[in-house]
Order: sequence, then structure tokens, then C-alpha cells
Amino acid sequence: MASFVDRVVLHAAGGNGGHGVASIRREKFKPLAGPDGGNGGDGGSVKLVVDPQVTTLLDYHHSPHRRGPNGTQGMGDDRDGANGADLVLGVPDGTVVKDRAGNVLADLVGTGAEYVVARGGKGGLGNRALASPKRKAPGFALLGEPGEEAEVVLELKTIADVALVGYPSAGKSSLIAAISAARPKIADYPFTTLVPNLGVVQAGESRYTVADVPGLIPGASEGKGLGLEFLRHIERTAVIVHVLDCATLEPQRDPVSDLDTLEAELAAYAGDLGIEGGRVPLAERPRIVVLNKIDVPDARDLAEMVRPDLEARGLRVFEISTASHEGLRPLTFALARIVEEARAAAPEPEPQRIVLRPKPVDAAGFTVTRKGGERDYWFEVRGAKPERWVKQTDFNNDEAVGFLADRLERLGVEDSLFKAGAVAGDEVRIGDPDNAVVFDWEPTLTTGPELLGARGTDLRLEDVTRPTRAQKRREFTERMDAKAEARRELWTERESGIWTDPDDD
Repeated sequence: MASFVDRVVLHAAGGNGGHGVASIRREKFKPLAGPDGGNGGDGGSVKLVVDPQVTTLLDYHHSPHRRGPNGTQGMGDDRDGANGADLVLGVPDGTVVKDRAGNVLADLVGTGAEYVVARGGKGGLGNRALASPKRKAPGFALLGEPGEEAEVVLELKTIADVALVGYPSAGKSSLIAAISAARPKIADYPFTTLVPNLGVVQAGESRYTVADVPGLIPGASEGKGLGLEFLRHIERTAVIVHVLDCATLEPQRDPVSDLDTLEAELAAYAGDLGIEGGRVPLAERPRIVVLNKIDVPDARDLAEMVRPDLEARGLRVFEISTASHEGLRPLTFALARIVEEARAAAPEPEPQRIVLRPKPVDAAGFTVTRKGGERDYWFEVRGAKPERWVKQTDFNNDEAVGFLADRLERLGVEDSLFKAGAVAGDEVRIGDPDNAVVFDWEPTLTTGPELLGARGTDLRLEDVTRPTRAQKRREFTERMDAKAEARRELWTERESGIWTDPDDD
């Protein structure tokens, strides 16, 4: 079972908001004393927070689906529902949050840094909050909004000052064990190091961290070996140390060719330049070459032979032996000077500015677009407010549907539909195409007291079969006219002799 995980896909969902409630106060001697339905509670959000006690993403590898708690429903007697507590997920320092397309959403550096992955839904309003001079006792309440859903990629990029890179079994783990208190596993076979190791080095008054990553092989930047999985851990480092094995027994390998291969892999690896400490590509950062294992006589001779060629490239070269600790002290002090220079040259962290982006006064906040063909067409309404209002509406309550119609009319949706060419009966879709609410549009008047029926009803949505006074008057006039015409016709027929009296015979 894996004990170190540095990349996971997290599926997060905020808690749903609680529904508002429709309630009417009933007290002794005060029947129907007014609405007292409380609001629903807000759902809890899902947050990522840097926790110094967390060093791996293993928990999210086993449990990638996380959901915030829901808000509770409102109650009568002016009692609001409880808010759902935020779900706080601890992540290691240096975690980068990306979307599935690879775009960086957040770079969490420093204890307490946080990022909201999925926000909880807002609670619905109760009928107490919906009461107005026109609706003194609403018979409906708003539903709670569903929480946001997000799918993000978490990548752990170790925060270290120095990176040790090299071929497998080049002596990187032995080097970090010799200059720090780290105790990684050391063996004489390739890929002994399966996870990055961190060590703290003290050189005089300077202290810095060193990262040892699994060995690189040709093609590591394309996914071969373990290099691609762990190259991300050196993206924040200030200096890169090439550890070259001068005592290798593999044919067609020597320190110079190994260095060329390592440089090519670093140049081919495309890191995130937007993260903290990643502004400079890996191939352009300060580099030091370490010729290791000079305690072997043949390795010492090879190191002295290739050193002039490496120094001719402008590289600083150190000959060391992790077994006898020869040359380690000059190396650690040289690294300390480079790290201190990098820290001094790093830009000062700018305080986070609060950017206010006021909306234009004439901004509608929604769009109305005609889609489809000449005959099979519909009108799509998109916007934050219309889509949120639709989610809050209980479509089993006619009064709630009428309230939605009034809100859309006040927002200007009906005027925009007229301008877009919509006529009564056209299909209107509000929201995301995959989960839109579909209406057969019927332009209506804004509601008033004369249109409100019993609580929970709206006369504009009912099939009214009872005739109005005008209809009754018109029907009565038509009946009277029909009777008069029938009497006139009968009198005409009688005068013409068609009808005779039997007594005259």
C-alpha cells in the first residue's frame, strides 16, 4: 500500500442550503397573526487549509469524495435553520490546486493558507422574509440552493532550497544522509528512493533544506521511470545539484554524458512558472556539479580527468565522497551562499490587495439568446440571478411560481424576450443547457392584491372557468336577441297563414 501520495483528484461538493418554511403565527385571541416562517441555514463550504502536521495527500487518495454538511430547514415561530459548518481539509505546505485542464487555481504556501474548493449553497428565505405590502401572508417559501460541485487536482510540490538530481544509485540519498539528519533508505540497487526525502542542513549560521528525488533516466520528462512523477518536487528550489557517479560500472556512461542527459531532461520538463518559487525555468537556475564516490581510486582519477571540461562550461565542480565525508564541508558552505543570494534576490511578498469590481449601472445581469432553427427554436436565458431564482422556486406551489414570474419581469427578462422576437407560447429555457428549466412563455401582468387568491395559489396560473360579468352580460344579450328573433319569426309565419287556429274550422 502506498504511504506517500503527491497527486490526487479531489471531488468536492458544498453542502446544500436548508429550505425556508411557510408558517402563519397562531396565538390565542390572534388568529392568523402574520407569517413567522424562518429562513433555512447555509450549507457548509469545502476548504483546503495548509496544516504543518500533514505531509502527504494519502487521505484524499483513499477518500477522494468530500461533501460539506447541509444547512437545516427553517421552522415556524421565527426560527432560522442552523448553518452547516465548513469542512476543513488539511493539506501539506506547497500544495498546488489545479483544474482538470491544468490551470493553477491556488498555490498554498505557508501555514494557514486556504482555498475554498466548493462553496455551500445559500439557505432559502421563509415567508416571514418574503412578506410585503402586496403579499402580507405569503403561502410559500424559497428552497435552499444546492452547493457547488468541483473537481480539482492536488499536487504536492515540496518546498526546499536545494535539489539533488542524478541517475539511480548515483549517491543522492547517501549525500543527504551525510550532510543532514535525514535517514533515507540506502541500498545498492536502482530506484531505492521511491519518494522524495527532505533534510535540513546547517552551514555556519545558514540553514536550508535539501530535497532528494528519485533517480532520473533518459526520457524521464516524458514519463519514463519515476522522474516525471517527482520532478515537480524541485520546481521551488533555488539551486540544483547534479550528483554524478564516477564509479559506475555501466557501459557507455561517464559523468559528462550523464550531465548532458540530466540537463536535457530538466530543459524538457515544463513546470508551473506561476507558483511561488517557480518563476525561473529549471534549466536556468544556478547549478552545481558534484563528482561522487572519489573514495574509489579509479573514480578519483576519472573525476580529475572530467573536471576541466565541466568547469569550462561555467559550472562549479566539487569532488566528494559520501562514504569518507571528503569534500562535504566546502559543498555545504557553497550551497549556503547560493541559497542566501537567492533569498536576498527574491521579490518581497506583496500584500494581497482587495480589488473592487463594481457592476455597471446599466448592466442587465443576464442574456437572452435565440437558439435552434427556423421552426424548432427556443430562447435561452442565462445569468446569475435568473438561474439562482429558478433553483429557489418550488414549482409545486403556484404562488411560488407566480413570485418567480414577478421577479423575472422586474429584472427585465420579459422585455428582453419581446425584443428577441419571442411570442406567447414560445419555449424558454433558463439555466445550464444540460439541466435547464423549460417554460412555455406566457406574458403576464405583475401581480397585485386583486390577483392573489388563497395562500399557495396564483389566479394567473389557474384555469378560470367561472364567467366574468362582461361574459355574463354578453351571453344574456345574445340569449335575449335570440329569443326576440324567434318570436319575430313565429309572428311572421302566423301572419302568413302557416299557423291556423283549429276553432276557426
